[in-house]
Amino acid sequence: MSTTPARTVPDLDDPATDPFDVAHAAAEHIADVTGVPGHDVALVLGSGWGGAAELLGDVVAEIPTHEIPGFAKPSVLGHVATTRSIRVERPDGSVRHALVIGGRTHLYEGKGVRRVAHGVRTAAATGCTTVVLTNGCGGLHISWRPGQPVLIKDHLNLTATSPLEGGTFVDLTDLYTPRLRELAKQADPDLPEGVYAQFRGPHYESPAEVRMAGIMGADLVGMSTTLEAIAARHCGMEVLGISLVTNLAAGISPQPLSHEEVLEAGQKAGPRISDLLARIVKSL
Repeated sequence: MSTTPARTVPDLDDPATDPFDVAHAAAEHIADVTGVPGHDVALVLGSGWGGAAELLGDVVAEIPTHEIPGFAKPSVLGHVATTRSIRVERPDGSVRHALVIGGRTHLYEGKGVRRVAHGVRTAAATGCTTVVLTNGCGGLHISWRPGQPVLIKDHLNLTATSPLEGGTFVDLTDLYTPRLRELAKQADPDLPEGVYAQFRGPHYESPAEVRMAGIMGADLVGMSTTLEAIAARHCGMEVLGISLVTNLAAGISPQPLSHEEVLEAGQKAGPRISDLLARIVKSL
């Protein structure tokens, strides 16, 4: 009796490994487990955004994210560790498949920038041409109260690193695709736009760092998204970024910051922003 040999997956942490080989191995695993040969749009759901997946359509399959080659178990409370394949029916009657990646890896977890970028590279390998990156963040504008979604129009990468290796030069002009931002505004004309600044974390930004970011042009501060967006652009994907203001940033908020505050704000805003995101994705 013959058996199919187990697939050998290159070690993502080995500098000699091409990270795109691991992404393709991950994509093959997803296709095998879900029975869906290809996906069209990917979503990375940050704090507060998890409920959107249930509104997108019918779940074809669920996979514990850490069982997919190259992924690790999330180490942060409130981050979902399940990746789902979802059948999405669009308003024109056509059908697409969304890949909802749960349990993103943050740079502050110390697992390396390759792990941070692995989710979007895997999405591209499954066939996705669009990725929606969401996060929970601190807001620099007093008028943006907790629960306010904001479209990302540009970013400041303050992590002192890049997901790109060697002489890989990628233009980031209009990284956050204007066409997708216009579609999002059709779903909610009142959506504001802002510049997102990513710090390394895991500590929250100091008041002085927040003031610095504001002087540099930031409207939002957080610990994710920009490295994934750069990797997605390198893969040729269109990018839509949406932040949920879960708290006023340090020095603007009169209260000390806490992760519990972030989770609470996300839970309160969850139903509204999940409905918004589902409507946006169906229109993409």
